[in-house]
Amino acid sequence: MRLVALGFALLATVALAGPIAYVPNEGSGTVSVIDTERDVVVGEVRAGEKPRGIAVTRDGARLLVSDQPANSLVVIDLASRAVTGRIALGESPEGVSVSPDGTLVAAASEIANAVILIDAASGREVAKVKTEGKNPEHAVFSPDSKWLYVSAEDGSQVDVVDVAGRRQVASIEVGRRPRGIAFTPDGKRAYVACELDSTVYAIDVERRAVLAKIPAGNFSNGVAMHPGGERVYVSNGRDKTVSVIDTSNQKIVATIAVGERPWNMGLTPDGRKLYVANGRSGTVSVIDTTTNERIKDVPVGKLPWGVVIK
Repeated sequence: MRLVALGFALLATVALAGPIAYVPNEGSGTVSVIDTERDVVVGEVRAGEKPRGIAVTRDGARLLVSDQPANSLVVIDLASRAVTGRIALGESPEGVSVSPDGTLVAAASEIANAVILIDAASGREVAKVKTEGKNPEHAVFSPDSKWLYVSAEDGSQVDVVDVAGRRQVASIEVGRRPRGIAFTPDGKRAYVACELDSTVYAIDVERRAVLAKIPAGNFSNGVAMHPGGERVYVSNGRDKTVSVIDTSNQKIVATIAVGERPWNMGLTPDGRKLYVANGRSGTVSVIDTTTNERIKDVPVGKLPWGVVIK
């Protein structure tokens, strides 16, 4: 697929001290740029009509954002903070991820009922993998880049895609309406939030079997893994909270109040801060992961969908 040059630019660039958080705002058609050192918005990028899924390439050079009405992936150059192109996707794209080895981009296409695999270097589609589960929302790579776990929003399963083989090889039964997915850093376990059951499923990756069912808050959906692997964070949409799960015993060790309709989340590379997109509040809650306390709410655009940090 060919990239089409565009010309949208960001507001004036400022010197930034810490990692940068990028927040797609579905209702505003923008991506908010947050300096995580000061926890303030320092800019905004136009990113299509309805930006949702978001990822950063391994080299940190480009931001990739799914634009649902346009059925495309918006490509943003992070040096200039300008949109430089689009890549065609299947109908109604949502979750986007980059393989840990940096070679592939995966985008879940809800209506096409497929995962689109894109070569990260060229921007060309290399495969369209049909999934059994209906309405795929998230497609997340395992740490070794060998597997892709796909949550079937209108089903009760996680589909397992063999990345090299470009095909689905298994499905794992979980609860109703699975959404967010995160792997432990060693790749041995995956955690899946099932919204309608308000439960998180811990999966043994090698055996493709459920290890534990962890009751979470009401309407659990987003999942983020601490880089150390000792904690996993789950947003609870109706409770306006985030649950903190100890991965050594699969127990909830803290519950943190955030904004309305918390959705997808991101952690700073050092794991010290968690950023939670609050869809109905139009804010991002910042959580100190050492104390499990909310330390700030950062106003962003309308209907923020998630957070990626680089």
